[in-house]
Amino acid sequence: MKIFNKTYLTIIAMLTTSTAWAQSVKVIELNQGWKFKQPDAAQWLPATVPGTVHTDLLANKVINDPFYRTNEKDVQWVETKDWVYETVINIDEELNSYSNIDLQFDGLDTYADVFVNDSLVLKTNNMFIGYQAHVKNFLKLGENKLKVYFHSPVNTALPQANASSIKYPADNDASPVKTSVFSRKAPYHFGWDWGPRLVTSGLWKPVKLVAWNKVKIIDTFVQQLYLGNKQASLEATLEVESAIDKTVQLKVSSPDNEFETVYMNQYLTPGRQNVSVTFKIENPKRWWPNGLGDQKLYKVALEVITEDGGDKKEQKIGLRTLQVVNEPDPIGESFYVKVNGATVFMKGANYIPSDSFLPRVTTDKLQKVFADVKQSNMNMLRIWGGGVYESDEFYNLADENGILIWQDFMFACTMYPSDSTFLTNVKAEAEYNVKRLRKHPSLALWCGNNEIGVAWKNWGWQSTYKYTQKDQQELEEGYKKVFNEILPQTVEHYDANRFYFPSSPISNWGKADDFKKGDNHFWGVWHAELPFEDYNTHVPRFMSEYGFQSFPDIITVKRFAKPEDFDINSAVMKTHQKSYKGNGLIKVYMDRYYRTPKDFESFLYVGQILQAEGIKLAIEAHRRNMPYCMGTLYWQLNDCWPVASWSSIDYFGRWKALQYFAKDAFAPILVEPEIEKGNLNVYAVSDLRENKQGELKLKLIDFKGTVVWSKSEPVQIAANSSKVIYTESLNEHLNKVNKTEHLLSVELMVDGKLASKNTLYLDTLKSLNLTKPNIKHEITKSDKGFRVSLSTDVLAKNVYLLLPNDQHSAFSQNYFDLLPSETKAIDFTSDLTLEQVKSNLKIITLIDSYSVADADKPTNKTEEKEKPGFLERMKNKLKKN
Repeated sequence: MKIFNKTYLTIIAMLTTSTAWAQSVKVIELNQGWKFKQPDAAQWLPATVPGTVHTDLLANKVINDPFYRTNEKDVQWVETKDWVYETVINIDEELNSYSNIDLQFDGLDTYADVFVNDSLVLKTNNMFIGYQAHVKNFLKLGENKLKVYFHSPVNTALPQANASSIKYPADNDASPVKTSVFSRKAPYHFGWDWGPRLVTSGLWKPVKLVAWNKVKIIDTFVQQLYLGNKQASLEATLEVESAIDKTVQLKVSSPDNEFETVYMNQYLTPGRQNVSVTFKIENPKRWWPNGLGDQKLYKVALEVITEDGGDKKEQKIGLRTLQVVNEPDPIGESFYVKVNGATVFMKGANYIPSDSFLPRVTTDKLQKVFADVKQSNMNMLRIWGGGVYESDEFYNLADENGILIWQDFMFACTMYPSDSTFLTNVKAEAEYNVKRLRKHPSLALWCGNNEIGVAWKNWGWQSTYKYTQKDQQELEEGYKKVFNEILPQTVEHYDANRFYFPSSPISNWGKADDFKKGDNHFWGVWHAELPFEDYNTHVPRFMSEYGFQSFPDIITVKRFAKPEDFDINSAVMKTHQKSYKGNGLIKVYMDRYYRTPKDFESFLYVGQILQAEGIKLAIEAHRRNMPYCMGTLYWQLNDCWPVASWSSIDYFGRWKALQYFAKDAFAPILVEPEIEKGNLNVYAVSDLRENKQGELKLKLIDFKGTVVWSKSEPVQIAANSSKVIYTESLNEHLNKVNKTEHLLSVELMVDGKLASKNTLYLDTLKSLNLTKPNIKHEITKSDKGFRVSLSTDVLAKNVYLLLPNDQHSAFSQNYFDLLPSETKAIDFTSDLTLEQVKSNLKIITLIDSYSVADADKPTNKTEEKEKPGFLERMKNKLKKN
């Protein structure tokens, strides 16, 4: 007979009590049965929680859709009103028996007074913080009234703004008095050069009632102490609230039985406190960014056990080492990321909130964001400092998909107040969000703000706003308190192993030396109207912002505009273009690189190709120059409403041409040809951790497919590097061909499959002598929905597949070049039937965007006397207006 020792029996006894844990802490969702109104209104209207005042007004048909046509201006009154929300809390005998009942708000936007049965239990002033209030003493058996009174965010901050002797440079804030800087609220709600002014209020995150007796877990944090190939050592810290003065048992276990369970006795005293348990994982599997390995996540169950209950939380962890290396080097100052000891080139984009009304960012929408990002070969998103700290679900998806997160604190493009009340608010915000986000393996770094440091030194605010020496000293001291003291001290205290730096970018882009140090936001292309080719010469150590605008496609435009609005100078299209010089700059660049589009729809199409070609050039330049440059994050991935912007995916999730081009440019292996003075250099850029052998295929052909010169040879592709894999002089061949009618096709095969393909045109895109292609296509049903197979007799430039009657259609490839003698199969999804798809599919190429006369007439670089087309008419209208 086996003898059980006393310790083992104790453990068994404690385990048997674990079945009661589900009842030990009871969580009641309070997201139903809400109503709202203005304080002095008689009629209550039904409300949705989570939600905003604007979405509730829209649901009740009090306002029209602010995203449609020019409706945005008609809803500006909402921000100046106070709003009251109410619901009923039912307390039964079971709930009433709990010793403690807490009211938990995950997010209140922004200035709110919370009443339980007309007793004030909470006042809030920060959108970015979750709040809790002990309400047991305010509740009674039966029905209880919960009321949340929202003060107008604009009116609340107005007295402080009016009293300030300093005018803050918050140019995004369209109001005469810049109230946005005084509120800890999403800056983009007050307007931006890609977003509307929709200053929201409301219960924007869930509401809960938490009932508990002796102990409650508030937060958990599993910190990696050591990571080796054979063992990982970790420390689990639980922040608990205790109502007892006695010893409890802590338990750390694996729901999937991937490591041994650990128990520890711990003495608790009444109040909040942290308790910790160390444990180990044998033969740990590492978490890797997308493209470099698996995203292994371990489940960790963390429990506090008392003799008659306790509490339990579960956390997922990823084991990896991560360093951001930002230090002086022989060139200047490095900026790169190392994961698990490997230097990793960062590929991705800047992310803004996916909606002006944040509760509309659903699980489905976030899942699509990360599916798109992962599919596009990205490994990093920068959460820009003018939006919000994203939801827990956002970071969970980043963990699962291997997308590293560059996290800005929510400060952007302006100086801020530095009074004690503001600083106290900032400190609380930082503590809350650092503790909330530090548990995610996807979190790569913390950055204090967006562009404030470089703006103070270079943007001329001092003279523009006529700051006195006293003003400047106050602003500089306030800046240091927030970004050099409060934020780094908070990160050091709560997330000590994570990199922090005060402001992005580290360097400006005005001088050559700026590109030798740290990260850079290069806006010479766009704001300074420099040509796309300058992306080849303005290459920094890490490019964390750059971009170019385009409009969404015609399907999206039709969702916010009527046919009579289809003119860039219409009131509707101007409302959906928030950059004061956006339309003019698009025209400037389009005139440089393309022939004049014949109509509005052609303008949308050519504009997207223009954007895509420019940013593709930049991405290739950044990757080609690794390891000097070790990251490229273009501005921007997404939109918060349907608009002309720098995005590569529009508000409705439709890929612009840029997203397709970025997917190819971010491929794990990239082939990139360059011809300079007749000499061809072919680069192979690889992000992979192992060397590869490949086959390089080169082909110089005319637009009809006639081969002038070709070559195929084996090449070596070095791991995690950019190398020239082939060099040859092509002068002999180039001197014999018409450069407006020939191209160089470059393919790189790895393991018998096409790893990367690039097409190099020998003259400017505007000068290409295109002829109308005869594109044959066949559409069939497939496992993924539908498939279309295409072939052409001559070069089909920028083939654009479109289903005008299907808003939800999505193509695996689009805006691509189809060469003669090749067949391309494109998978796509559609809500239409096969017959409807066959009758609705439109195939557009670049030559279709010209007028008939221009299409038949060759264009060269010296030809300037083209007939005035759509853009010229637009320019004339701008002059008249």
